[in-house]
Amino acid sequence: MGRHLLSIADLDDRTLHSVLATAVEMHDVQRREVKKIPTLRGRTVINLFFEDSTRTRSSFEIAGKWMSADTINITGKGSSASKGESLRDTVRTISAMGVDAIVMRHAASGAAHQVARWFDEGSVPASVVNAGDGMHEHPTQALLDAYTLQRRFGDLTGRRVAIVGDVTHSRVFRSNVLCLPRLGAEVTVVAPPTLLPSGAAQWAAADGFAISHDLDEVIDSGVDALMMLRVQRERMSGGFFPTPREYTVGYGLTRDRLAALTAASPEAVICHPGPMNRGLEIAAEAADAASSLVLEQVSAGVAVRMSVLYHLLASDVTDDGATKGSAA
Repeated sequence: MGRHLLSIADLDDRTLHSVLATAVEMHDVQRREVKKIPTLRGRTVINLFFEDSTRTRSSFEIAGKWMSADTINITGKGSSASKGESLRDTVRTISAMGVDAIVMRHAASGAAHQVARWFDEGSVPASVVNAGDGMHEHPTQALLDAYTLQRRFGDLTGRRVAIVGDVTHSRVFRSNVLCLPRLGAEVTVVAPPTLLPSGAAQWAAADGFAISHDLDEVIDSGVDALMMLRVQRERMSGGFFPTPREYTVGYGLTRDRLAALTAASPEAVICHPGPMNRGLEIAAEAADAASSLVLEQVSAGVAVRMSVLYHLLASDVTDDGATKGSAA
C-alpha cells in the first residue's frame, strides 16, 4: 500500500487481497479477553471528522486503540474550523504536532485528496485515510462490505450483488463498484433515474456493473446480496422523488420484498452501510431479519480499519505480497 488510502483505486490487486487477508487476523483480536496488541505502539492517529459519524469514527478509534496507537478525535464543531480556520491551516497545525496518520471525513468531495497533496508537496510524513469525502468515495466501507460478504460466501466470484437506492449521493456506491467487481462479484445497481449520476451508463460499461430501474425484477432474477443505501435527504436540494411513500413502494426493501427475496434466493443476505432510515429504504423486518448482516458489517469495520492502519503504518510487505510476521 502507498502512503495514503484515498480511493479503492489506490489498491492494486495484490494489496487489496492482502488488506482483506490481514483483516481476518485482526478480527481474531475481537474475540480475545484482552483486546490489545502492540502493533502501533508509539504511533499517533488523529480522527478528523467534519461530518457526524457513529460507526466510522468509533471503529477507527477502537482500531487504533486496540493496536496500541495514541488515538485522538477532533470534530469540525470542536476545532478551530468552527472559528473560520481554513482546512489547510487545520491540517497543517495537526501535522506539525508530529502525528503519523490523519483519518479524515469531510463534506467536500476530493478533500482527502487535497490534504494528501499538501502533505506530499510539503514533505509531511503523515498518512491520510479517506473516511468519506462528500459524494466521492468511502474506501474502508467498501473494504468492510467485501470482507463481510467473503466471510459469508468465501470466494465472491460469480456472486450477484445488487446495490439499491440513492446512488447519486452515495460515496459507498462509488467505492463498492470499484471494489466488488475486482473480487469477481457481478454487481447490479438499482435506482430510479432521478437518483443515478450523470453518465452512469458509460461508467457502468467502464467499471463492469449493470444498471436496473426495477428492484422487483432484480430480486426475482436471484441475488446473493442486497445492499440497501441510505436515502441522503440532507444532501438533496430538489425533488428527487415525489414522496417518501412512493420511494418506499418503488425501491424500499419492504416486508413483501423481503418475502420475495427469501423465496427467490433462500441464502441471500441483506447489507446496509448505516445509518438506516427504517421504514423508508428498509423495513424493520428486513433490518432485523436473520439474513441481515448489518451488525456483522459493523464488527467487520473494526477489523478492516485495523488492517488498513497496519498496512499504512506498520506492515513490511514482501515482493510477493506476503507480510513478514503476524499482524496480530
